Order: sequence, then C-alpha cells, then structure tokens
Amino acid sequence: MKIRQQAAPVPNPMPMPTPAEEIGAFAGDPDFMTSLARGVAVVRAFTRARRNLTVAELARKTGISRASVRRVLHTLALLGYVASDGRAYSLAPKILTLGFSYLSSTRLAETAQPLLERVSAAVQESCSLAVLDGDEIVYVARSATRRIMSVSLNIGSRLPAYCTSMGRIALAQLPPARLDHYLAHVNLRPLTARTIVSTAQLARAIAEARKAGFSAVDQELEIGLRSIAVAVTDSNGGLVASMNVSAQAARVTLRDMEKVFLPELRAAAHDLGLQLEGAGAAMV
Repeated sequence: MKIRQQAAPVPNPMPMPTPAEEIGAFAGDPDFMTSLARGVAVVRAFTRARRNLTVAELARKTGISRASVRRVLHTLALLGYVASDGRAYSLAPKILTLGFSYLSSTRLAETAQPLLERVSAAVQESCSLAVLDGDEIVYVARSATRRIMSVSLNIGSRLPAYCTSMGRIALAQLPPARLDHYLAHVNLRPLTARTIVSTAQLARAIAEARKAGFSAVDQELEIGLRSIAVAVTDSNGGLVASMNVSAQAARVTLRDMEKVFLPELRAAAHDLGLQLEGAGAAMV
C-alpha cells in the first residue's frame, strides 16, 4: 500500500536560541572561556548541506560577530582544522581527530560492535548504537546490512531525538526536570506526515516508552522506515546509550519488530551493560 504524504499541521514553537545567545547565558561565569565556545559554535555550523561557508554566512548562522568569526577561522586554519579557497571555508580532515579522541577514550563503541553485529546477523537488519547529545542523538557504532534510508548514516551522524526510536527511549530515561526542560524548548518539525509535532503527544509517547521499556517509531523520521530501540543502562539504571534495529516498513510490521527484534535487542543491551561495567569503562 502506498502511503500518501500529507502536510502535517506546523505548531508555533519557541525560536531556538542562536549559539551566540547560548554562549551569552554563561557571561557571568568567570571560568567560562567565551573564545573556546565561539570556536566550537563555528565548527558546528558546518553541515552536510552547507560544507562551504563564508565569514558572513557563519556570522549569520551563529549570531557571532564577523570579527570574532574571522579570528576563530584564522586560528582553526593555522591549526589545520579548516581550509579556505580564498572566499569560503570548509572543515579539513584533521577535524576528525576531535571525534576520534572521544571514540578512543571510551570503550563503548569498541565493546558494542560485536553485539551490534550479533543482532544484525540474527534479524538480518541494521543495528546501531547512539548517545544522547542535547536535542540530538549521535551515532557511535553501527552494523549495517543494507541502506534503507535516503540519507547515509555513519559514525558521528546526528538525528533529532524526538522522532527517532533511539532518541525517544533515551529521553524516557531522563530525570523529570531535564525532560521538562527538553519538552519546553524543543523545536518539533514535521519530517513526514507521521511525525509527532505536538509537545503533549510527544510527552505521552515518551511516557509509553518508559513504561514499556522500548520505543518503536513508525515512519516519523522518513516514510518507509520503522525502528525499535532499547536503552543501554549501567548497574544503577543510568543511561549509557540507545540501541536500535531499523527496517523498511514494507518488509517488517511493528508487531514483528516487537516479537522478533525486541528480544535480540534487549539481550544485546543487557550484555553490553554488563561488559562495560565489568571492564570499568567510562559511562557516557
């Protein structure tokens, strides 16, 4: 059956603060390094869709003055983290060392990889691991059997937490105060006709995931894609990461995911938690 995409009603969310506004919130902290924060903001402004940006474009995206952006880019260029063609700037390969520093400093990805491959082999679908970072999830390990999304997912890929199974089960583990803060400021955009864009509905979906111990998302991120996820926790019940299996909706029903995929996911998540605890690995 072909699913017709219809325009979903768009709410009027609160505008997201610019990086400059976020940095300004720490103005009263004498130990806060504003220059470092500006550098991070400039680096994060580069995306898959905007790989080459001018000083003016970066200033608009971040809310940081052109003079400050220019100094940040000059410093990053001297250190080898950005390159320029004389007009626009782009990230240089050396920037990858920042991400690899994280991966090499935690045993999470290394320990999880064989377990992700075990799940993939059992269910013949892709299995991934992600951590919650602000309003997004970041992929830290993945075992892909085939490409099922229009966008390629690699280590370091980021997706909104609210419309992904791994994000939603991670949100379900947050303390009430942190979850309330998230719900109060998150910008819910309709990525498909099925995406939840109501804060009240999202809160109910998160509560259901918490009660069930898993989250299943049906074509909210992309039409034709279903996924199911569980949380990886430490011995105290604290969130470490989220693990999911994703599949094409035409091949697998939600009922099949719960019946076939969920037991494999739960077993792997349990084993990963035990292995990380036993190895004394740093929790995320």
